[in-house]
Parts: sequence; C-alpha cells; structure tokens
Amino acid sequence: VHPGDVVTASNGKTIEINNTDAEGRLTLADALIYASNLKPKTIIDLATLTGACVVALGNDVAGMWSNDSKLAKELLDCASECGEGLWQMPLQKSYQDGLKSHIADLKNTGPRAGGSITAALFLEEFLDNNINWAHIDIAGTCWTDKNKGINPSGATGYGVRTLVKWIKSKERI
Repeated sequence: VHPGDVVTASNGKTIEINNTDAEGRLTLADALIYASNLKPKTIIDLATLTGACVVALGNDVAGMWSNDSKLAKELLDCASECGEGLWQMPLQKSYQDGLKSHIADLKNTGPRAGGSITAALFLEEFLDNNINWAHIDIAGTCWTDKNKGINPSGATGYGVRTLVKWIKSKERI
C-alpha cells in the first residue's frame, strides 16, 4: 500500500492509508470482522500494535482497552494474579475525530497525540456492537533483553498467563 491508497475491509468499510507502518491493524481489523461473524460473546485480541503504547507505559506494562467494564476488571485481576503488568486505557470517543477521512470511511492512523487510543478506536470500528471486547497492546512487553541465556529469542509470551487464567475462571462459572 501507499499513502493515499484506499483499501476496503472485508465488511465493506473503506480505509485511507495515511501511514504505511500501520499495516498490521488492517489485518487485525479483518480478523475482528471474521471473529465477530462467528457471534462469540467475547473477543480478546493481543497485538504489538503501537509504539505509542511503549512510550506511554514502557516495557513492563501492556495497555488494555475494552468496551466492557466487567471484562476489563476480570482481565486486570487475572493479570495481577499472574504477575503481568496491565493498565486500562481509555476508549476516548472524542479522539475518533482523528480517524476521519475525506476520501474513505476512516484513516488507518490518527494524530500522533493519543496514538495508542486512536489505534484501539480504529479496531473497535470492526467489531459487532453486541460483542464484549478487549484489546491488549503488547508492543512493549513482548520482548526482553533479560534472561537471554534461558530464552535466547527474548520473547516473553506476555499475555498467555493472563488469558489462560481468564479462560480457567470462565470454566468455573
């Protein structure tokens, strides 16, 4: 893709490309559409979505956005119990203006300020409104330089413990 291109998501929404480095969210948008079509009660996605989240929270805490306060609390509790840093960020609706496009339904990135928030708002555009959703940005937490001898790749597997704990808590219900 090139700046100024307009692509169409699988649900028919058009997206103006204004940042070619934000291509992953295009794929994730289509994945959220696909998952929404399966009509689950809840969707949780983890992605290394934004450098802005790293700037905001550093390398030890992931950002989380959710359209459901109960789901957000459950995930925060599970992350805390597992020792994974997680911080709930706002889905500030006024920031949606930064995604407006003159040639498409929306742009793939908003302004620099609040970049991780506008990225989450972008993703939310591709969900069925009846689905509880949480997005966890693991850009800062997915790699580490610590313990290179044990894990030479540096990959942390961040979020897996939280999700397993959350899934197990649902099995008891």
